[in-house]
Amino acid sequence: MDITQIAQQAGMTENEAAAALAGTAIGGMIGGFLVLALVWYVIRVIAGWKIFTKAGEAGWKSIIPFYNVWVEYKLIWDPRMFFVALALAILVSLGQIPNMVVAVIAVVASIGMLVFNAIACSKLAKAFGRGTGFAVGLFFLEPIFRVILGFGSAQYQGNPSAR
Repeated sequence: MDITQIAQQAGMTENEAAAALAGTAIGGMIGGFLVLALVWYVIRVIAGWKIFTKAGEAGWKSIIPFYNVWVEYKLIWDPRMFFVALALAILVSLGQIPNMVVAVIAVVASIGMLVFNAIACSKLAKAFGRGTGFAVGLFFLEPIFRVILGFGSAQYQGNPSAR
């Protein structure tokens, strides 16, 4: 069935029918993305609960956004580094402002966030006695490797920065 037939059956012009179909497709994509984001977050919370419990923290702390990252940084690094990561995230968000200088700052901050995240993944892996390969897995396939860390045999060995 082509757009002309759809428009005739719905009592619309071809442009109205095309807009309705496009809106439906976009809505479906946004809905699918939201479902995937929710599933990702739930997996992260469940894995985080187990990781926090293994490290001697209350599992419920993994539910609260921002606080969960602060607690994790306390376990693997230094809680003050959370504020560095937050500042980098704010600088990245400035990239929405149409200004060349601000855009360059946002790009540099984005690179900084990638490096910062790689270091945090490495420290998380080390805190549970895992190596570089596991850290790479945490970086690229975070939810899966967090589940492995939380439900696997790895035991918390302490903050690698404090050793």
